[in-house]
Amino acid sequence: MSTPAVPSVLFVCVHNAGRSQMAAAFLTHLAGDRVEVRSAGSAPADAVNAAVVDAMREAGIDIAAEVPKVLTTEAIQAFDVVITMGCGDACPYFPGKRYLDWQLDDPAGQGVDAVRPIRDEIEQRIKGLLSELGFETRA
Repeated sequence: MSTPAVPSVLFVCVHNAGRSQMAAAFLTHLAGDRVEVRSAGSAPADAVNAAVVDAMREAGIDIAAEVPKVLTTEAIQAFDVVITMGCGDACPYFPGKRYLDWQLDDPAGQGVDAVRPIRDEIEQRIKGLLSELGFETRA
């Protein structure tokens, strides 16, 4: 007897230090193990943006231990849905994958006050994505 397939979502931005980290954290928080989640960057930073960590902590999600990860072709091939956030031509395209491009402000170099609206928009988009995938969100 086989187990039902778990959808997989990969979030990609340039530095994997802000937008994609927030998106992955929200999806993991809201979906739990019902969705496989990963984030990566085309040119990863050395660390996650401190203002992003603070803004997510305010939302009740601790991402302080997260580290930026490099985007690999294998990662893209392994995921069902690839959501890009400003990585442009650095994101390879593979036929048969579902791609979404979320136009979001870049939190790089911004303080927590500027990050909050980006965080809130990402949270709403994640809730919409979960609905599209057929899941109800949990608190």
